[in-house]
Amino acid sequence: QVQLVESGGGLVQAGGSLRLSCAASGRTITYAMGWFRQAPGKEREFVAAINWSSGSTYYADSVKGRFTISRDNAKNTAYLQMNSLQPEDTAVYYCALSRKFSYSLARRANYDYWGQGTQVTVSS
Repeated sequence: QVQLVESGGGLVQAGGSLRLSCAASGRTITYAMGWFRQAPGKEREFVAAINWSSGSTYYADSVKGRFTISRDNAKNTAYLQMNSLQPEDTAVYYCALSRKFSYSLARRANYDYWGQGTQVTVSS
């Protein structure tokens, strides 16, 4: 059984930073890990993803230049460093794990496991 546990969410003022972590446990093959977010009344949207073997990264336009995704293969952990946070970044952030190759890591359907989510609130 694979479990993903997120941590690092919280309340921060606009312009501040937070670092989210997502630790994966259980036996699985990891092709990629991604971060998504869901604001109240909105669809869950793609934020960033990382290819687990190559380290290639992918970002939504809305976070490029502000957020950085990284991974620690030895710890089976993915990170999301979020800088210059804005009130519109307020959402529940979810990490997800994909076991197999896909052409788009921005699609929710291409992920096999999901974490429980962590709240990020940015005050103005």
